[in-house]
Amino acid sequence: MPKAYVHTRHGGPETEALIDLDRPRPGPGEILIAVRAAGVNPVDWKLRQGFRRPGESEPVFPRVFGSEAAGVVQETGPGVTGFAAGDEVFGSTADGGYAEYALLTAAVSAHKPAAVSFRDAATLPVAAATAYDGVRQLDLPGGATLLVTGAGGGVGSAAVQIARAFGLHVVGVASEGKRDFVESLGAVHVPSGPDLAERVRAAVPDGIDGVYDLVGDLVLAEAAELLKDRSKLVTAGSPQEAVAALGGAPVRRARTAAVLEAVADLAARGALKPHVTRVFPLEQAGQALRTVEEGHALGKVVIEVAE
Repeated sequence: MPKAYVHTRHGGPETEALIDLDRPRPGPGEILIAVRAAGVNPVDWKLRQGFRRPGESEPVFPRVFGSEAAGVVQETGPGVTGFAAGDEVFGSTADGGYAEYALLTAAVSAHKPAAVSFRDAATLPVAAATAYDGVRQLDLPGGATLLVTGAGGGVGSAAVQIARAFGLHVVGVASEGKRDFVESLGAVHVPSGPDLAERVRAAVPDGIDGVYDLVGDLVLAEAAELLKDRSKLVTAGSPQEAVAALGGAPVRRARTAAVLEAVADLAARGALKPHVTRVFPLEQAGQALRTVEEGHALGKVVIEVAE
């Protein structure tokens, strides 16, 4: 039977297991793929702990980890058009992606460009698409300066690159240990920590025009101080109430195939490099998740599944 990495109840790592699971059957609007790679994201362990997305009901256990995957189409469900068996695709999972087989939601899936590997494509639906949505939401003109907090992570590093592709100057906030990485993306690095606003003003005397926050809390509050126009503050790192109090807004996720096609095009042209820094086989999915959960990941972590 196919393998899948699941959690059997809400809790910590003790709830996780690699188990045999029936091959899923695609329902209306779904695509069944043989998984080649799955992205690992902070939301994965948060869901294990009991977090629910807006409108989501209580999960049925065992629940397969993962929100994004890339692979080869095996079967399509009723009403699905534009995809056929044998197509190489990537997208948002309908019911987990750390598995040999997974269901993708067709409306949030796209064909994988030949120039983009399965490994890289698997990182695009969550991190890169979130980055793209936030940068587009800010709608800054070319030549403007954008501050990205959490610039060394999966979403942050993608946001830096997408902003650069849109003609923006970027200041990236990250730990001192991620300086070289952030600067390699084309951003001005500012170390994270207390008195952030003071360091940003020193690094960018002419000021900043927008903030894309991926950290929240005190970092979000300090970054907001740097803006004259608080409508140019968006966050994926803090609750709606917190950013609204500062005059900003949460990132509005489009969750469309068009966004996935756009980020895949950037990746195919070399304007967006997912920077996959750690790769684990499915049998080591728990170790992959720990790498992200413990906050030590630089760039993206991916689980690969052998053919």
